Amino acid sequence: MAAIFQGIGAAAAVAALPPAEKFHSQSPRFLSARKGSLFVVRSDGRPSLGSSPRSRGAQRLITNAVAAKADASVTSTASKPGHELLLFEALREGLEEEMDRDPRVCVMGEDVGHYGGSYKVTKGLATKYGDLRVLDTPIAENSFTGMGIGAAMTGLRPIIEGMNMGFLLLAFNQISNNCGMLHYTSGGQFKIPVVIRGPGGVGRQLGAEHSQRLESYFQSIPGIQMVACSTPYNAKGLMKAAIRSENPVILFEHVLLYNLKERIPDEEYVLSLEEAEMVRPGEHVTILTYSRMRYHVMQAAKTLVNKGYDPEVIDIRSLKPFDLYTIGNSVKKTHRVLIVEECMRTGGIGASLTAAITENFIDYLDAPIVCLSSQDVPTPYAGTLEEWTVVQPAQIVTAVEQLCQ
Repeated sequence: MAAIFQGIGAAAAVAALPPAEKFHSQSPRFLSARKGSLFVVRSDGRPSLGSSPRSRGAQRLITNAVAAKADASVTSTASKPGHELLLFEALREGLEEEMDRDPRVCVMGEDVGHYGGSYKVTKGLATKYGDLRVLDTPIAENSFTGMGIGAAMTGLRPIIEGMNMGFLLLAFNQISNNCGMLHYTSGGQFKIPVVIRGPGGVGRQLGAEHSQRLESYFQSIPGIQMVACSTPYNAKGLMKAAIRSENPVILFEHVLLYNLKERIPDEEYVLSLEEAEMVRPGEHVTILTYSRMRYHVMQAAKTLVNKGYDPEVIDIRSLKPFDLYTIGNSVKKTHRVLIVEECMRTGGIGASLTAAITENFIDYLDAPIVCLSSQDVPTPYAGTLEEWTVVQPAQIVTAVEQLCQ
C-alpha cells in the first residue's frame, strides 16, 4: 500500500511563545512550497525561519531555560559534545536505532511510509527498511490499530502512528478492550509490546477535532502506560524505552513542539518510563506540568523569580503511573502544589494527580492544591478565543502569588 502523497514539507510548529510574539504556523501543504525551511525556537524565545536541519546556524538554543540564575555560559553548541536535533528528528533517530537493533520492530499508520508521516517522524524509513516494516495503511484507525495489537501478540513490536491523536478515538475499542487487557484476560499467555504515538494538543487554529488532548480518555484503561515528551532529549529516550517495554505504551507528542531544537548526546541512552524530570529546583512552591505547558511554566518562572519567588518545576513525563517519589519529595520541601496542564479540567491528568497527592502527602501541604487546566469547551478555531481556553503564563504567575500568600 503505497502512500498517495510524496514530498518534503514537514508540518512546522513551535513551542508556546509570549502573546506578543506568537505567530501562526502553516499547514503542511503550504510548507511544502518552502522546501528546507523550518521554524525553530531560539534561546531568547523568538521564532526564526531557519534553513534545513543540515544547515542550521550555531546560535545557542535552550529548550529548558532556567529562570533562577543568569546563564553564564557563552560557548556555542558547536563546542559541546553531541548533536543538535529538532524534536521530530529525535523521535526518528530513536525509532531508527531501535529498528536497527531489533528486526521485530515495525511501523504502521497512514502515510508513514514513502511520504514520511504527517510530521516527518518516519521520513526515509520506508526506503531503508522496506514496505513490510514501514507499512502504509488505509484511513481506518480501528483496523490498523487492531492489526498492530495482533502483530504484537505474535511477537512483533509495532509502533502505531495516529496521524492525529484525535483520530485514535476511532480505535478506542481496540486500545481499551484489547491492547490494555489482553495480557490479563489471556492469563499471561500474550504480551502486547506495542507503542501508540502521534501528535495532539492545541495547535495553531487547528479546530476542535484536531486539538484533542486524549490523556484523560486513556488514563483509566487498565494495563496501559502513558508518557508525554517535551524536549528532543526526552523524546528520543522515551521512544526507545517505550519500544523496549513489554507493556503497551501511549506516547503523547505535542503538535507545537516538533520543531523544538536541542543538543542531545551522541551515545545511546534510554530513559525510564516512570520517572519525572526536575526542570528547575526551588523552595517556595512545586509546579507540576508536562508537554507544552512546561514552556508556559518556564516563561512564568522568569517573572516569578523577578518578584522574589523560587518555584520548583517538575515535568512529570510519566502520566501513568505518576512518579510519586519525585513528586512527594518536592511536596515535602515546598508544602505547596500548583498543577499546570493543557488537558481538560474535568477528569483530566490534573484531577488524578490532585487525588494522588492528597491521598499520599496531605499532611505536608500548607495550602490547598491548585490546578490550572484548559476550559471544558471545544477548542475554538479563532486564534484569540483559542488562547483563552488554554492556560497562559500570566495565570500561572497569579496562581503562585496567591498560593504563597
